[in-house]
Amino acid sequence: MAITTNVLATRNAVKLDAVTVSFISSFPGKLNHFLARRLPQSMTRRVQKSCCYRETSLKAVTLFEMPETETSSVSDGVGILHFSKGKNYLVTGANGFLGKVLIEKLLRASPEIGKIFLLIKSEDQESANRRLYDEIITSDLFKLLKKIHGSSYEAFMKSKLIPVTGDIGEDNLGIESVTAAKISGEIDVIISCAGRTTFDDRYDFALNVNALGPGRLLRFGKGCKNLKLFLHFSTAYVTGKKEGTILETPLCIGENITSDLNIESELKLASEAVRKLHGNEEIKKLKELGMKRAQHYGWENTYTFTKAMGESVIHNQRGDLPVVIIRPSVIESSYKEPFPGWLQGIRMSDPIILAYGKGQMSDLWGDYKSLMDIIPVDMVVNATIAAMGKHSRGVSELKVYNVTSSSHANPLRLGEFTYRIEHMKGKRRLNYFVSLARTYEPYTFFRARFDDTNTKRLIQELSVEEAKMFEFDISGIDWVHYIVNVHLPGLKREHFKYY
Repeated sequence: MAITTNVLATRNAVKLDAVTVSFISSFPGKLNHFLARRLPQSMTRRVQKSCCYRETSLKAVTLFEMPETETSSVSDGVGILHFSKGKNYLVTGANGFLGKVLIEKLLRASPEIGKIFLLIKSEDQESANRRLYDEIITSDLFKLLKKIHGSSYEAFMKSKLIPVTGDIGEDNLGIESVTAAKISGEIDVIISCAGRTTFDDRYDFALNVNALGPGRLLRFGKGCKNLKLFLHFSTAYVTGKKEGTILETPLCIGENITSDLNIESELKLASEAVRKLHGNEEIKKLKELGMKRAQHYGWENTYTFTKAMGESVIHNQRGDLPVVIIRPSVIESSYKEPFPGWLQGIRMSDPIILAYGKGQMSDLWGDYKSLMDIIPVDMVVNATIAAMGKHSRGVSELKVYNVTSSSHANPLRLGEFTYRIEHMKGKRRLNYFVSLARTYEPYTFFRARFDDTNTKRLIQELSVEEAKMFEFDISGIDWVHYIVNVHLPGLKREHFKYY
């Protein structure tokens, strides 16, 4: 694959106007970097013949490869289907992008699965039932299941998916005591998928859901007498501003998180800010507070900072409960399952693509050698189900899986990403350009690589049948095909819903 970008800030590149110089000067320490810019078609062939950095840059990622072995074993694997048969789940965040794909694959791969209780934020049971129908049962995502079950599709879905009125942000999950007592005796696996994902979220809301929410769910899980596993979705960027290799190790305040961080103190700080602030300034100031506290402690934004707190809460409070933490990188549209290109909402990299298409920008501030750590949602789901199958045997441990793409010999680079969307026309809009540049700076200049030893080893432990049914070997992704033929068409379909 040819990388087709050019350099704006090289010695002989182009003359910089006053506006551009002013913009570049606002990024201290980045003067050796440049704009990843799309080239005109006339220059494409020339650059394809002179991709000078490709060989050396690939050497950096080969350090993370496992020794060559069989992709999957000839054994019975990790027992995914055997485990899932008849098991009952409690899932939070089921209406979200990742949660829906997870539910679809569980139901399609194991129709003999037990019940999946879905914690749904709603006023009453009637509205919870309506949200289940409107947002899940009738979703296009489930069209394969509709085809499989035909006229009995709705009956099948309603027999498996049980909406439970509740809220991860409330004590006891906001579940009525009678309902809580009833379902707690049935649940085998808890899947923590709920979270607030806005980078610059208001601090009080992010703390309540991302930092404290996992602890509330964990306490509920300890009351489930048959619980075999607690699985939590985090983010690969949860370790903060780091360079080098990012290991698959749990986060703990006082160990790999500074002991200066005190979650109770942060809660008091946010509460005090809410008490003092009023009117139009409240949201803005609370957002600024979150970003300020995150950067003070070494994180890029409020989202990753509060997710790190959530992980530390799980680590400290789990006791002897088996826990798996899945850390995906940038989750995007499905690669293959249940069909290519399924998307819900505008994901992390999509504002860049749309800005190119709308003519709001023609360049992206970043290092074109930097790796765009994108992972298709179906591969995250398959890795998750495989991990559940392996770790649901009652062994008391906490295992972390980095489900990422940058550690493989087949990564997607920022330069190639920007070229693959170069057919979109338009003029630069400087204000929007600056806004996107600041938002994505931590990722377009990302200097770390995610170790995925645990994830690679999990792939090797799958049986041949499991590896086919639950594919998540990222090294096999054709990035050109994925961006051009899968993700962009999916993004177009999703974007046009709003216009």
